This record gives sequence, C-alpha cells and structure tokens, in this order.
Amino acid sequence: MGSLRAAFGSHWPEYLIEGAGLGLYMLAALSATALLQHPASPLRNALPDPLLRRAGIGLALGATTIALVYSPFGKRSGAHFNPVMTFTFFRLGKVAGADALLYACSQFGGAAAGAMLGGLLLGSRIAHPSVAWAVTKPGAFGVTAAFAAEIAISGGLMLVALVSSNSWRTNRFTGLFCGLLIAAYYTFEWPISGMSMNPARTLGSAAGAHSFESLWIYFTAPLVGMMLAAEIHLRLQGGTRVRCAKLHHRNDQRCIFRCEWNAW
Repeated sequence: MGSLRAAFGSHWPEYLIEGAGLGLYMLAALSATALLQHPASPLRNALPDPLLRRAGIGLALGATTIALVYSPFGKRSGAHFNPVMTFTFFRLGKVAGADALLYACSQFGGAAAGAMLGGLLLGSRIAHPSVAWAVTKPGAFGVTAAFAAEIAISGGLMLVALVSSNSWRTNRFTGLFCGLLIAAYYTFEWPISGMSMNPARTLGSAAGAHSFESLWIYFTAPLVGMMLAAEIHLRLQGGTRVRCAKLHHRNDQRCIFRCEWNAW
C-alpha cells in the first residue's frame, strides 16, 4: 500500500491523463459510430456502402489516436490508453508494478466516464441497434474467429509500437503508425471481432449497452496477442532493445518509467 500511495502522490498527473485520454477515445468511437451508422444520420445515408462507413469510423479513431499520442499529455503519460499495453510494458520491465496497477485503474475509469458522457451527449441515438453503444462482439464468423483475430491485431499493434518506439529513426512516427493501423483494422477487421484490442474500451461500451456476451474474449485475447508480440520482440531484438514504455519519447515531458532512452 505504501508503494501505491507514493506512486499516486508522484505520478497522479500521468494517471489522470491516461484516464482522460481513453475517455476521449471512447467519446470519439461513440460519436463516429452514431454519425456513420444511425439511420437518421445524413452522412450514413450518403454512404450506403458499409465498407466506406467503417473506413470513416476507422479514420476517426485513427486520427484520435494520433492526436492523443502527439499531444503534450500523451507525450507525458506515454499514451498507452490500454491496460493490456501497460501490463505488456510491465512484463518488459519498463513500468513499475504500482504504476501499472494505477494506470489500469485510471484507464478503466476513463473508459466508463467516456461512455457515460457519450450517453449524455448522444441521447437515445446511442442505444439504437445500429449504434448499440459501439459494442465490440464476435461477428458472423463466430467466437473462435473473433478470439484469433483479436490476438492477431493486438499482437500486430504491439509489435509495431515496440519496433518503432525503440528506434531512434522511427520513434517520432510511432503514433502515426499506430493510428494508421487502427484505421485499417476497423475498416477491414471489424466484421470479425468488432476491433477492440482493449478490455477497458470494450467494458465501457458493454456496460452502457448492458451487453456482456463474450466479454472474456476482449479480456484475454488482447493480452495473449500483446504478450506474444513482446516475446517475439525480445527474441528478435533482445531485452536491451526495449528502451522505454513511452510511444513518443523524443520530447521535453518528464518520464516516470524505467527509461534507458537517454543512455542510448
């Protein structure tokens, strides 16, 4: 308990940023889904092709991710906005246990707050079956396909983040790579699993919609995928190639992690 109190006393701004960031991502997901999927929306009627509508939502989520990573706030907290990513960096020895736990608590709280705010702003539109609180659930291919897909996309995102963020040449592009990947995932992978990669994001939507079917997929598959990506990275690059837990480190914001970037 002492370590948790000490961590909170020193690092509470980072925890607040992580919660607020995921809350904003939730709000973007809900708003974009309502704008492009609700039958009363003019934009939905202007884009009858479901693939184009998913591309629009994907672009909105990708742009939100990029904006969050490159904001002064994302540069400070490391821009995880995902408890699974935080725990993967904990596994890699870059995040202290107290910080990992408090990051996760903040992220789950932020997702819930973002969903509540979305409900207040969007009203009855958010509960329409075409919007359904932007829940993530298995698609027509079933539970097994959704589970496998979540492993694949989560692992892909984490591997890209690790390779890019730990390179002097590409570190500053990590947020861009992750945002583009999220946009592509939503466009093409959404029909399989709903494109989550994030248990906090999924729980926020599930709580709003009171729809908890197959929730276990989104708590286990992203963890398996990101941990697998960490192991692949370690085997290919070695532990010394994991410099820090920040996605964007070349900035003037403080770093609370077990950072070796400056020793490079």
